[in-house]
Amino acid sequence: MNSNPSKLPFIGVDIGGSHITAAHVDCNSCTIIDDTMKRERVSSMDEAETIFASWVEALSSLILKSGNNSTKIGIAMPGPFDYKEGISLMKGMQKYDALYGMNIRTILAERLGILGEDIIFINDAEAFLRGELASGAASDFTRAIGVTLGTGLGSTSNCSGEVKDMNRAFTPFLDSIAEEYISTRWFLKRYKELTGKDIKNVELFLNTDCAETKATIFDEFATNLASFLNDFIAEEKPQVLVIGGNIAKTWDHFIAKLKELLVDKSVVVRRTEMWEDAALVGAACSWV
Repeated sequence: MNSNPSKLPFIGVDIGGSHITAAHVDCNSCTIIDDTMKRERVSSMDEAETIFASWVEALSSLILKSGNNSTKIGIAMPGPFDYKEGISLMKGMQKYDALYGMNIRTILAERLGILGEDIIFINDAEAFLRGELASGAASDFTRAIGVTLGTGLGSTSNCSGEVKDMNRAFTPFLDSIAEEYISTRWFLKRYKELTGKDIKNVELFLNTDCAETKATIFDEFATNLASFLNDFIAEEKPQVLVIGGNIAKTWDHFIAKLKELLVDKSVVVRRTEMWEDAALVGAACSWV
């Protein structure tokens, strides 16, 4: 992406709904450099100043300079976002509303003391698949699709020749859109419908006592996910599907049912090998 990339280590950054993670990345080996990982909690519905303070806290110690050259940063960012210009378009997404319309590149560059041209942004799901293709679960295939399952639903593919965000979260699905049925908030909503109780996240859901309720919810989730993926696979015709995101940590609870319901049995289904590192590597190595 850049004709004159830095000779310094690149910085890969993953911006999530509740965190920022960053690290130096060796883009020759497509790996995280040991002991450089930084992670900060982020109150994504707080005011802009609080959000930027958390981001700068995570990034500032990673910035390296050599003469007129400084570390290049690749940031994996959820959408909607103007990735070319670096402007946040998130609004009503339960995260980063306070940043709507702001030029994130300009603000970060000023606070980190670097040039705006040293920062690039790519979609977080796209960064995930780039990482898995480089040195993860899709590295032994040429045609891959990826989905990230968490607070939102990410979808990406390289089956047309380049990795790109497919933005299938907002495709019509049942009586709403796909993301309303394939995300953390669906788990929490469905649990409330079946039990009348509120729960904060999928991890706490896993620790609940009612095995029957959990089995019912995971069965419904696998059914929804398979329906979504069958259309995605039919259109893209991948060799491998890689599943990431926090919900992938519940793999054993849904994978058997999912594989049973997938129509194209030739597609290899794999869980992420790199987890959060995938987006860091994919974002940083977009420079080279």
